[in-house]
Amino acid sequence: MFKRVLVANRGEIAVRIIRTCRDMGIKTVLPYAEPDADSLAVALADTAVCIGPAALDQSYLNGHALLSLALACGAEAVHPGYGFLSENPDFARQVTAEGLIFIGPPAAVIEQMGDKIAARRTMRQAGVPVVPGSDGPTADLAAVEAVAREGGYPILLKAAAGGGGRGMRLVEAAEALAPAFEAARRESEAAFGDGRLYAEKYLTGAKHIEVQVACDRQGHCVHLGERDCSLQRRHQKVLEETPCRRLPEALRQTVCAAAVSAAQAVGYEGVGTVEFLVTPEGDWYFMEMNTRLQVEHPITEWVTGIDLVRAQLRLAEGLPLDWTQADIQLTGHAIECRINAQDPMAAFRPSVGKIESLHFPEGPFVRVDSALLPGETVSPFYDSLLAKVTVWGETRQMAIRRMRRALSEVIIEGVATTADFHFMTLHHRAFIRGEYTTQFLDDHLKELVDLL
Repeated sequence: MFKRVLVANRGEIAVRIIRTCRDMGIKTVLPYAEPDADSLAVALADTAVCIGPAALDQSYLNGHALLSLALACGAEAVHPGYGFLSENPDFARQVTAEGLIFIGPPAAVIEQMGDKIAARRTMRQAGVPVVPGSDGPTADLAAVEAVAREGGYPILLKAAAGGGGRGMRLVEAAEALAPAFEAARRESEAAFGDGRLYAEKYLTGAKHIEVQVACDRQGHCVHLGERDCSLQRRHQKVLEETPCRRLPEALRQTVCAAAVSAAQAVGYEGVGTVEFLVTPEGDWYFMEMNTRLQVEHPITEWVTGIDLVRAQLRLAEGLPLDWTQADIQLTGHAIECRINAQDPMAAFRPSVGKIESLHFPEGPFVRVDSALLPGETVSPFYDSLLAKVTVWGETRQMAIRRMRRALSEVIIEGVATTADFHFMTLHHRAFIRGEYTTQFLDDHLKELVDLL
């Protein structure tokens, strides 16, 4: 077992990793930027060292500084969390070149699945259907126009080397294509250092379904069920639940089996997520693979009873999976709401300021993942996520009721948050019926905000 792990992240995910390491008797090393000096993660880590100012390229994206600290403190492995360098193949290679273990899949797998075009090609070869669209990077506007003519509008432009909604544009008519293409190309170049794009058919009325997988070095791979991630704003997930209310059992089994096949096709190791789009007609298509821990992993932990960070650590050491597919039993229903420092009344503009008062919900089957402390200043430098509230219930109805209760107990004074917006969403008829799709917030955003 590892004796010491460097946690190359901050905020709630750093706290999450540190806690499981403590449970396993593993010491942690935490690099932090100056604004995070008084953070909960710094307080919990066994060793915490300031590595630079707020600027990301001088702190959390400074791979050289992170590795220097890991070596100086005697860390044996690096856990990247999510975001930052978690899906950077060059960083993964640097970690292993220094004789350390990267807690994630091999760099070659990260590279292959991080390049969305290469990933689509690999999936087609493995017999996993992909959304109709480009066969390769769209080198110029004419290539995109050809895709649109063949499949028709609307189409979605995506960054070949990125994710998280950056470098992505929905194009609903031919006259909007040229400016959207240029905007997506610029954003992709700025965010990922790669301006390549690809185009795919935009599927209306679809569900965004992701499947959690875990694979060991011995070639065994299992899935841990699916998550419905269809509630999104600007291609960013807002709320997730498991299992999906509107996924027929036969289709669920097919999609989950395809996720395992996809992971095995690339020689995956560790914990990862395969994402699909499922249409109202029951057609399903591979979207992408996230080669890291997902923000929404707690709801899978609720229904499986499996600590996914512990699984990551064990798999990174080369240990075999603790369970076969038959061992994994999904029980009950779980929901996650992401509480962000954003103002729904002002077009979800980021909110910054000092936390004057703070209270998180408690009680049976309620979990809060957060690094927020009273008196802390929410800065403009990092992601606006303040906390993840997750609940479990024996039934979906019980989980919804429990989440409503939990949200009603959230008190965060000093910044605007999305807690009340989530509360209203949980009362919407389409959500209660599980009928919402990726277009739900586009269609109902004003209606929900007006209720606040």
